[in-house]
Amino acid sequence: MIIKNITQLGNPLLRTKAQTVKKFDAPEIKKTVKNLVETMRQANLVGICAPQIGISFRIFVSEIRPTKYRKDPGELDGLQVYINPVIVKSSKKTTVDYEGCGSVGRAAVFGQVKRPESVTVRAFNDKGEEFERTVTGLLARVIQHEVDHLNGVVFTDKLVSIKSLISVEEYVKMMEKGK
Repeated sequence: MIIKNITQLGNPLLRTKAQTVKKFDAPEIKKTVKNLVETMRQANLVGICAPQIGISFRIFVSEIRPTKYRKDPGELDGLQVYINPVIVKSSKKTTVDYEGCGSVGRAAVFGQVKRPESVTVRAFNDKGEEFERTVTGLLARVIQHEVDHLNGVVFTDKLVSIKSLISVEEYVKMMEKGK
């Protein structure tokens, strides 16, 4: 497997709507999924999408687990592959929480983003099987964050305030104190 460099903010690919996947069994799709999983794990992320590794496909993976910056992510969720995801329902109730991103990883900042507390996503898995999930908490946030990426939107576009930006060091301190 090849661990990819994560595309950083400023690269035009991050501001472009990703292409719909048409052939789920194509070798390039299988390779993209493998590279996404390996890169996500290596970079200590809980989600990553194809544009973040330089590929314009509507694919992302998630895996809610302890990471370098989030020692206790709350409810765990195993590895999931989302191909051509669509958020079909969002709760009216919203929540504000800190987000970071591998594509601003070199800047090492986190900021507060307001998002629906729960979402229902419809997508295809890596076998081309359609599924639908309704999720809350961190996974709901990750799914919304990654779908935004697939539409050319970065979390910094959605900050509740530029003043909410904090360094990775301050974020880690906050997480260690339990927010």
